[in-house]
Parts: sequence; structure tokens; C-alpha cells
Amino acid sequence: MTDLSALARQVQQRLLSFYGQPTWRNPLPPLDELVSTILSQNTNDTNRDRAFHALKARFPNWEAARDAEPGSVIAAIRPAGLANQKGPRIQAVLRNISAERGILDLNFLADLPLEEARAWLTRFKGVGPKTAAILLLFSLGRPAFPVDTHIYRVTGRIGLLPERMTVEQAHEHLEKLFPPETYYAAHLNIIRLGRELCTARKPDCLACPLRPICKYDQEK
Repeated sequence: MTDLSALARQVQQRLLSFYGQPTWRNPLPPLDELVSTILSQNTNDTNRDRAFHALKARFPNWEAARDAEPGSVIAAIRPAGLANQKGPRIQAVLRNISAERGILDLNFLADLPLEEARAWLTRFKGVGPKTAAILLLFSLGRPAFPVDTHIYRVTGRIGLLPERMTVEQAHEHLEKLFPPETYYAAHLNIIRLGRELCTARKPDCLACPLRPICKYDQEK
């Protein structure tokens, strides 16, 4: 684990030197981030944002979206794809939060121990480790490391992940390797690398700043 932690620090430093300190969009309130992340599943950022803004424009608040006819929610979020699944899932999560908390507000998660906050979120259908980690990191500034398909692919190629480790297991594993203060930048820069250079097909290894330390390139 010590060697892998050193490798993770090299990854972080090389990507910072190559891309600089990344900045994502302005943080959303926790409930907004939760809905936005559910919409992001199996689609791109542009379609996610179109669906999210359409949903916010259609309903004055999350209580109205929760209590609306399912068809109206589905129609609003259609740009995100899989609307027939995501619409009922969003409404179910909103109802579950209301039933447990008596109010549609997730700010209380900022004060819970991290693992309790993570466990509370992932009890809901459609809220997996990645969705929970995105909310915790980007909305509440808590030390969680979201793992999407890009991060799973890139860290696997580099050699940070053991063979046969699942994407769900990778969240905890990578959180142990990267220092918590680097999670934000590491997450965003690794995703950028995965989209631009370390693509699923025909990765551009010659242009990659991680080439000198990458297991995938060394074993080709």
C-alpha cells in the first residue's frame, strides 16, 4: 500500500503540472447535487444539465417535483435519457428523504461522521457509492473520492487498482491511496485525462503525462 500511495502522489503531481488546479462549476446545494447526479447516470454532462435545468424550471421546488404526476417529471428530464427510470427514482428518493427527515434538506449530512453520511445516502435505490461521494465532495466539501468509468479505467491502467477489483471497491481503495486534500483535484484531473488522452479505445500514450509511471504503457 505504501508503494501505491507513492504512485498516487506522483499521479496527482504530474496531472497538476500538466493540467493545473482544476475548478468545477459552482457547488450545488446537497439536494440539487443529488438530483443532478442521478440525472447524470448513463449520459453526458450536457444532457444532464439540460434535464436538470428543465426540471428546476418546471417545478418551483423539490416538494412540487416529489408530489407531481410521474409523467410530468419524466417529460421534463427526457434530455438526460432513461427518463422512465430516472423520473420515478428521483421522486422515490425525495419521498424517502421527506419520510425520514420530515423536510427535504440534506445539509444535516455535513455534521454526520463521514461513514454514517455515506451509509445514509446509499440506502436509497439509485444512490450508489459514486453518487454519494459526488454529493459529499462537491456539495459539502467532505473527503470522499468518486470513481466513475474514466477514473476506474485510468487508475486500473496505471496500476493503482488490483486486478479484479470492482468499481464499488475502488472508492474505498483510492481514498486510502490519495491524501484527502487532493481528492478534488485528483478526481477532476483524472477524469479529464480519461476523456482527452487515456480513452477507452486507442489511448494517446505518447502525449500522456503519466506515461513514465504507467503500468499499461510499460506492458504494451
